[in-house]
Amino acid sequence: MSEDRATSAVPPQGAYVPAVVHGGMVWTAGMTPRRNGQLLVRGTVGREVDVATAREAAGIAAGNTLTAVAEALGSLDAVERAVKLTVFIAAVDGFTEHAAVADGASAVLLERLGDRGVVARAAIGVATLPSGAPVEVELLAAVRR
Repeated sequence: MSEDRATSAVPPQGAYVPAVVHGGMVWTAGMTPRRNGQLLVRGTVGREVDVATAREAAGIAAGNTLTAVAEALGSLDAVERAVKLTVFIAAVDGFTEHAAVADGASAVLLERLGDRGVVARAAIGVATLPSGAPVEVELLAAVRR
């Protein structure tokens, strides 16, 4: 198992795995906008990070969830459909553009999965996220049997 973590395109930042497959479903860990383990965007939306940048960061994080899924299943072809997308947004008090930020994650799912990427979605405002990330995305998908 440690070999999988060492070679993962989305290396865990703690004691967990990027994705778990069980019972015909795959769940991802929360993914932030990282490349090669490095956080690309840091800050609070509405303060250091504007909505356009947060939307792009959500897309990067969503791409990381798809990478974790592809690694766990061997290919995105094994995804029957994405089911639930949750986007956490570290935002200033009074921020109300959660959906606009989360649309960046939804766009990546649609681009990479087509109709299989249409999901139920939650966009949730929070005070802080790991490593100072502005967004964190997690995905639940059904696996082809």
